Amino acid sequence: MSNITAAMVKDLREQTGAGMMDCKAALTETAGDLEAAVDWLRKKGLSKAAKKAGRVAAEGLVAVVVDGARGVAVEVNSETDFVARNPEFQDLVSGIAGVALKVGSDVEAIKAAAWSDGGSVADKIASTVAKIGEHMSLRRAALLSVEQGALATYVHNPVAPNKGRIGVVVALESAGNTEKLAELGRQIAMHVASANPLAVDASGVDAATVEREKTILAEKYREQGKPEAAIAKIVESGIKTYFKEVTLLDQPFIFEPSKSVGQAIKESEGAAGGPIKVAGFIRYALGEGIEKQESDFAAEVAAQAGHAAA
Repeated sequence: MSNITAAMVKDLREQTGAGMMDCKAALTETAGDLEAAVDWLRKKGLSKAAKKAGRVAAEGLVAVVVDGARGVAVEVNSETDFVARNPEFQDLVSGIAGVALKVGSDVEAIKAAAWSDGGSVADKIASTVAKIGEHMSLRRAALLSVEQGALATYVHNPVAPNKGRIGVVVALESAGNTEKLAELGRQIAMHVASANPLAVDASGVDAATVEREKTILAEKYREQGKPEAAIAKIVESGIKTYFKEVTLLDQPFIFEPSKSVGQAIKESEGAAGGPIKVAGFIRYALGEGIEKQESDFAAEVAAQAGHAAA
């Protein structure tokens, strides 16, 4: 019997996209013959994951989960939105979120972590790809934690519990009443989903983003003929307005637009029984930043019909 090495299993996985245990079984069945092992996997329907790997996966699900003092958001992508309603895919996403709660937000560490019924998370993804027949991938994950306080979540238009197209986790630091904090956190999470702030406050906005806004404002006022000596002051005023638009604490609270989120939090401190600080938030919108391949379905059907007629 041929000695099956880890390197052989790795080579077969790279060629076929099949799970680690499936690759080992294939090599065992074919006495270590790589080409025969590829054929064995193909016959079993386990190598098709590799064929799907080149497709754009911009659909799928975002999941948010809180467990005690830790909260996580993950995005798992698929090719079509139909898969998001597949219970097996939903279970995969839930399982990945559970692993992320334990191992952290590093995607490679999550994929390398053990799955509950054996193998790794990466193996489970590959086997689910083979079963469902679509390319899918763990795109990103983020983790929040608080030593004292509460974490709250919100999913907009959930497809399944804690899973949908937009997911938010909010962390509030406070020694106050956890139930009151959870209520407030839920409202803030809903606000974040709607208003999409860039950061909690001005200090959290990326410096390059601020400089880009300043440059845009300066050029705008130069074109308007404003004197150079006045532009610096006008730009500083404009940046303050910009921060009110893009930072959570300065945005008008969606539940009370006459107040900022920061003011609403301050007014909630009495009922909560202590000062409240927003320690952070995560907002994931499914597929954001992924360049989707748009297609004209009607044109495709017409082209196929024309091809068939020919």
